[in-house]
Amino acid sequence: MKYGFIIDNRKCIGCHACTTACKSEHDVAVGVNRTYVKQVEKGVFPDTRRLFSVMRCNHCTDAPCVEICPTEALFFREDGIVDFDNDRCIACKSCMQACPYDALYIDPKTSTAAKCNYCAHRVDIGLEPACVNVCPEHAIISGDMENPNTEIAQLLSRQQVSVRKAEKGTKPNLFYIDGDQASLVPSATEKNGEYFWSSQTLGVGHFAKEAEKLAYSNDNVVAAIMEAESQYMQKDKSADNGPEKSIAVLMGKEARRIYDAPNKGVLWGWEVSGYVFTKAISAGAFLVMFIAGLFGGIEVSTETTWWGLGIALVFLGLTGLLLVMDLDQPKRFAYVLLRPHWTSWLVRGGYSITLYGGLVTLIGAAMFFGWDFLQPVAGWLAFVTAIVVAVYTAFLFAQAKGRDFWQSPSLALHMLVHSMMAGAATFLVLSLFMATDASWTTYLSYVLAGSIIFNLLTMLFELTTTHPTEDAKRVVDMILRGRYATKFYAGVLLVGNILPLLLVFFGMANPMLLGGAAVLSLLGILFTEQIWVEAPQRIPLT
Repeated sequence: MKYGFIIDNRKCIGCHACTTACKSEHDVAVGVNRTYVKQVEKGVFPDTRRLFSVMRCNHCTDAPCVEICPTEALFFREDGIVDFDNDRCIACKSCMQACPYDALYIDPKTSTAAKCNYCAHRVDIGLEPACVNVCPEHAIISGDMENPNTEIAQLLSRQQVSVRKAEKGTKPNLFYIDGDQASLVPSATEKNGEYFWSSQTLGVGHFAKEAEKLAYSNDNVVAAIMEAESQYMQKDKSADNGPEKSIAVLMGKEARRIYDAPNKGVLWGWEVSGYVFTKAISAGAFLVMFIAGLFGGIEVSTETTWWGLGIALVFLGLTGLLLVMDLDQPKRFAYVLLRPHWTSWLVRGGYSITLYGGLVTLIGAAMFFGWDFLQPVAGWLAFVTAIVVAVYTAFLFAQAKGRDFWQSPSLALHMLVHSMMAGAATFLVLSLFMATDASWTTYLSYVLAGSIIFNLLTMLFELTTTHPTEDAKRVVDMILRGRYATKFYAGVLLVGNILPLLLVFFGMANPMLLGGAAVLSLLGILFTEQIWVEAPQRIPLT
């Protein structure tokens, strides 16, 4: 048994009865939707067409939202429905990043994630979903796709259907008859909030923080039309173009959205980029110390070791604090450890952070009480765990299949290199305030310089290699030529990498220059993480 949907676009009239029925059935708040009708117009007057596409959860066979959910709040039912238990949700928004179809939202009433659940409570008593029941044109068909006697199975066997983003490999169970790519592919139309028939540009609850800041009323639309007509007529008063041409100027020749859901904005904000930064310092502080003794033959003083352990624990604590701050249900953070879903890298990362903190504490206890037999074992275990702590976020981002740029195979190396940079830089800043051996300072300088070079090569690979999807290419363009270009070239490249490298090269014997290089490199890491976390979220998923 496997339930699915067919949207028959030959019949849909865009009446929004499904949206209204869904809101009524599930008490969905204004400003968010479990299902809605996206409207797109194509062509130039008089040869135009309006497309209606019902958007909702695809109840995927390989649903990435289920895989990434850290507490099993999202789960598969035996009938294939992807259901949701909001009593387990910590509102980490991982599922929203993982869903390529933008089907989930944060409910402003419960501060937990929510989505279409196929009206499972109705299905259980033999009823159809509310949207199917209310559709006046029978444009929404539901049922068991594996039962050859059902209408949906018969339609699938004889009609040509399409799905959204088949390349994601999620095996969606929402099919469209006569689906048009101008409506189903997000990049085919611009998502800017300036829609004729919708004022849904301001988010609610969580989304109000990052959603569009300007709502267009009917008066704004009328004024825009009049302005476009005026500009066009002034441009070519002599031509007998007719009113249809002035409308064409406003609408353009490309397909455009005229009704859409509010933009959810950036879901993972400064807290996430901040926690990636503090995590890099915490893991890097230990890695730099351990590698010094392991491969560098550098004897790390007891005082430096104590400082390193302290830095690792303090910044690990800040990492946990920022993680909790990013949750819309912060009181439920312990569910990650107490109700774990082991396929999620958020759970694996949570346990890695806990284990790493415990091992660092154990090393400190062994030093304090003189338990020399424990230090080598705990040190090696902490070394391995520190590497996991440094890179696990790359695997978490890879589970966020909705964000193509995060699927880069070099992201783990990117984060490991940042940890080495951050560790060396932190110790160089510390060396300004305490006496250190010259060999230790030289070692830190080489680690910082080498990490910066590797970091530049990693970014070069990430930004210049051919990306397989249009969305990933748009993110690269946004970084190199768009809204993040100034911060990238000035903040990341110049301030965060080139200047520190020059300061290290020319100031190897000057502690102040090395300290300056360290501070600048830390700023560069922070700028980089902010761009790498935020930019991919600017690409609309629907």
